[in-house]
Amino acid sequence: MNPSAPASEFVYDVTDADFEVAVLDKSVDVPVLLDCWAPWCGPCKSLTPVLEKLARDYNGRFVLAKVNTDESPQVAAALRVRSIPAVTLFVGGRPVDQFTGALPEGQVRQFLDHHLGAAPEGEPEEAPFGPLDEAEALLEEGALDEAKALLDALPAEARDDRHAKLVARWKLASERPEGDPQQLAARIAANPKDFDARFDLAAILVHAGDFKAAFDQLLEVVLRDKNATPEQWRERARSQLVEWFEACPDAEAVNHGRRYLGMYLN
Repeated sequence: MNPSAPASEFVYDVTDADFEVAVLDKSVDVPVLLDCWAPWCGPCKSLTPVLEKLARDYNGRFVLAKVNTDESPQVAAALRVRSIPAVTLFVGGRPVDQFTGALPEGQVRQFLDHHLGAAPEGEPEEAPFGPLDEAEALLEEGALDEAKALLDALPAEARDDRHAKLVARWKLASERPEGDPQQLAARIAANPKDFDARFDLAAILVHAGDFKAAFDQLLEVVLRDKNATPEQWRERARSQLVEWFEACPDAEAVNHGRRYLGMYLN
């Protein structure tokens, strides 16, 4: 089942069988925004309603086509989709741009307006970023001081789970860990059970924003520390992974980490 019902006549489902007609041919007449999703994808459930709302708001300036990648793997393969949600804009029979992840509405509007132009008079104008949207964008740009100022200025009653996650991301990005990643990698290659090196390298990777690689280092600790007690490496790695899962903006990396953590702990 689709994550939400069709929003309007400008929203429809496509499959491998009708992709060429419903997306490629259709985009010759009107831009087509293709939403690649799957029923198990949590971020897809957040993004699809946003896309459907924008299809209504833009009132025919583009149409939204939605494809379940589990049921239509040929489309996903042709577009080289590696993580979802993946959204591609088709114009004139070819893809012109794409983004991945559950972007906030303001950023999706910017993406659309970059290609479609400003909205004609009488149509909704681009929605401004909220403070959390702006803080997240600043974190992505590496503007840590500005992001922290926005997060600190948010009233207590407006601080939700997303605020807590952004604060955690800011903390990871601002606390630069020590160590030479090449030397640490060499130590691990020489001794895969050098867990000190794995923890230090994972901290450097998280600071650099490479959450998946950091998760993989600690997952190796969980896998290799067979004779574990709560005071040993395995529990430390599990606890650190759980903390980093909450701060990670990459849903696919989190899904990967949680899946393998569950496997290795069983």
